[in-house]
Amino acid sequence: MSKKVVDWDNCSTIIVGKDASATGKVIMAHNEDTPNCVLQVVKVPRIKHKAGEVLTFADGDAVIPQVEETWAYMWSECRALGGEPFADGFMNEWGVAVASDSCVSTKESKLEHGEGIGYALRRLIAERAKTAREGVQVAGELVKKFGYRSTRAYHICDKDEGWVFQATVGNQFVAKRVGDDEIYYMPNWLTIHEVDFSDTEHKNYYWSEDVVKYAIDNGWYTPKTDGDWSDFDYAKVYQGEGSDVKSNFDRSDLAWKQITGADPVPYTTFSIKAPKKFSVEDLKSIMRSHYVTYEEDLKEDHTMSPHRYGICRDTTIESTIFEFNEDVNLNCTWRAFPRPCAAPYTPWYLGIAKMPKGYAWIDAQAAQVSHFFVDKSEFSYNPNYAYWAFHSLQNMMEFNYPACREKVHTSIRALEDEWNLTKPAIEAAYASLRGKDETAARQILTDYTCRQAQKAWDWAVDTKLELENARHADRMNFWRSKL
Repeated sequence: MSKKVVDWDNCSTIIVGKDASATGKVIMAHNEDTPNCVLQVVKVPRIKHKAGEVLTFADGDAVIPQVEETWAYMWSECRALGGEPFADGFMNEWGVAVASDSCVSTKESKLEHGEGIGYALRRLIAERAKTAREGVQVAGELVKKFGYRSTRAYHICDKDEGWVFQATVGNQFVAKRVGDDEIYYMPNWLTIHEVDFSDTEHKNYYWSEDVVKYAIDNGWYTPKTDGDWSDFDYAKVYQGEGSDVKSNFDRSDLAWKQITGADPVPYTTFSIKAPKKFSVEDLKSIMRSHYVTYEEDLKEDHTMSPHRYGICRDTTIESTIFEFNEDVNLNCTWRAFPRPCAAPYTPWYLGIAKMPKGYAWIDAQAAQVSHFFVDKSEFSYNPNYAYWAFHSLQNMMEFNYPACREKVHTSIRALEDEWNLTKPAIEAAYASLRGKDETAARQILTDYTCRQAQKAWDWAVDTKLELENARHADRMNFWRSKL
């Protein structure tokens, strides 16, 4: 094996097939690990476009023809100085969710390529796809035509199907559907191995037309028999040296042990048959996981933070669990940020008519224009925006995590228990009005989402103050004891 390297800013994603899910629909969970960002959540409306319009993005040289109409979507935007091309998450009005994980660089990364597209891929999937399968097709067409400038896995899901689209630098890709009775977990490496090239109807696979020929031409793969590609292993053939990253090993073991309830699975496993029906609560627990030797390390440093190598880690900027529903308005994004161990997963319904106040500081159109041109003032604390309340609480915890966690985790559980009780009642109230007054029905979802988002924000402010007061009292009592 090659020398192990550490890659600090890496994500994690879980996809649960609909038959492996407690809801009977696909569930996707994603931790976005991108440092030096601030995060806002906005909703972009459906937009009609004029004939001849084109799109360009600051991180690539592609000139992309615009479509006649783009879909509305809810957008988790990671804003960074200089722009962040590979972090944002989306759920569009049709219930198609998109998130991505970087992958260890591949052999193809060393070849010369044009800039092609980067950020455009995720946004155009959200703007153009009505189903997850269409999202894969959109991605494939864009990568083939313009070329891609990263090595990355896109997770594209709707209520019925979960797809993984893995692309390398240039024009090559393979996509695979997660089986309905399966569960998938990925840290940050290519995980698609076998490709069923006989699946010409693309029931479970898509691939670039010359993905094998390209590997043969570059000397990466030699078939045992000419024309027989049955031994072609996409991940093995394309993945370069240095793929044995410690943080990937650790997170893979951490997740799969919880999924199987036993030993972890082999590294770079794509998916397994689910050993049980998985719920949103199950996924919350996994996405909050810290590294396995944390309790041992506390014996040496009783104030130590648990945020190295885990799934919930020092670079986590947002954790989302996409819970799909037959009624797209009831699609719920459970959102916690920055780190899910330091914030409650708050329910945000897709069908809301307006966004919760204070969770964005730039409107949707301005955010699209300025995504790669972020002003440094956005990184200054501002009490008028929710992000900073959660950010400040998280930072407060890092000074002495063990002293804070019982208080924080107990109150998080209380909030989430409350939402698990009230959410079914809200959905029943919405359903009773839906056929009579769609506007009034959606207003129920809007009011509920906005109230809970505000409650979470207030919780973050109050909890940080309680921790500060408790810390202050401890220090004062300590010094008084010396008198």
